Amino acid sequence: MKKWMKALVATAVVVGSASVLPATALAAPAVVAAPASAQSAQSGDVGVLAVVNLGLSTTQAKYVQCWLADYWNYTDGIDGQLGTNSWKAFQRGLKAYWGYTDSIDGDPGPNTIKALQRLLKADYGYTGAIDGDPGSGTQAAFKRFANTSSGHC
Repeated sequence: MKKWMKALVATAVVVGSASVLPATALAAPAVVAAPASAQSAQSGDVGVLAVVNLGLSTTQAKYVQCWLADYWNYTDGIDGQLGTNSWKAFQRGLKAYWGYTDSIDGDPGPNTIKALQRLLKADYGYTGAIDGDPGSGTQAAFKRFANTSSGHC
């Protein structure tokens, strides 16, 4: 893929899928200039900006956000989109109770998933390894967690 196309795609991801690109952004390569922010988007910042529901439906993710609001000081909207602020709340709670030692950055990377797996193993039927891989076993246990959290909304 050409550099200008990568920059355009990276910028579109950072800006968000709900944004509408101006017609000039779709013009020929000579017209499109790569914005300065595209380099940081390509270096891994996009993961922090993404919504990561780990297989949950929007309704199940809302249940989780309500639970986070009740127990782990989540103060953002209950929108069913587990984004940066939802994961920051998770990380704060996981740090306090489940051995999370990484930064509170809202990125559900392997260390966040490992701590989540410890929580899910203790009470929600997760039987897999604590490996930081949010595979099918982790997702199934996370759905059980979400479904038992439904009384908080």
